[in-house]
Amino acid sequence: MTGTPLTFGGVAAIALPEGALLLPDHAALVVADLHLEKGSGLARQRCLLPPYDTRATLDRLEVLIRRWQPRLVICLGDSFHDGGGTNRMAPADRDGLGGLMAGRTWIWIAGNHDGVHAGAIGGQVVASFRLGPLTLRHQADGSDDHAAEVSGHFHPKAAVAAYRRRITLPCFVDDNRRLILPAFGAYTGGLDVFDPALTALLAPRFRVHVLGRDRVHTLPAAALLRPR
Repeated sequence: MTGTPLTFGGVAAIALPEGALLLPDHAALVVADLHLEKGSGLARQRCLLPPYDTRATLDRLEVLIRRWQPRLVICLGDSFHDGGGTNRMAPADRDGLGGLMAGRTWIWIAGNHDGVHAGAIGGQVVASFRLGPLTLRHQADGSDDHAAEVSGHFHPKAAVAAYRRRITLPCFVDDNRRLILPAFGAYTGGLDVFDPALTALLAPRFRVHVLGRDRVHTLPAAALLRPR
């Protein structure tokens, strides 16, 4: 699979088609919105989904960690779907996550779903994280105080015209000040990049990096289809 090289805040980055961000100069891998144990959380509300989302998400994460061997992994919040997610993990999944964390620095940025609870697994829980000129947090805060902000939360997606039909795909979205990552979790929906919640944060001439099957496609906002 082929990632798209970016320069964001003066930092070299690669937007990967799996939906993660690689920062090679820092040996860092960044993912957003894993929403582990979402299936089991919804089951408690009698909304039954196959209970395999945690394993599927961790399997995808393991592939990236084995391929890129990051020394630092940063999870941009909502890593667990709720505060009880760490307690509901199957022993095999907990052990698998522990294996991925072993031997590297692991940062959990607190999200609105999981708060500080991800720390029960290990690693370090923080409200935000500075990495060189980058500020990493769960949700873009809407201020102009951060020249290069990396975040998640919104699960951005974009609609494009392809093969004579409308296709909606997860995407990275950036405007040179903010870079918002797609959700990495198996059971995660998406918010169109033209939703007011996102356009209120972004400069009008933003661009997206759409996740294709085996590569990332960069498009200007003007090339996208508007919501119906």
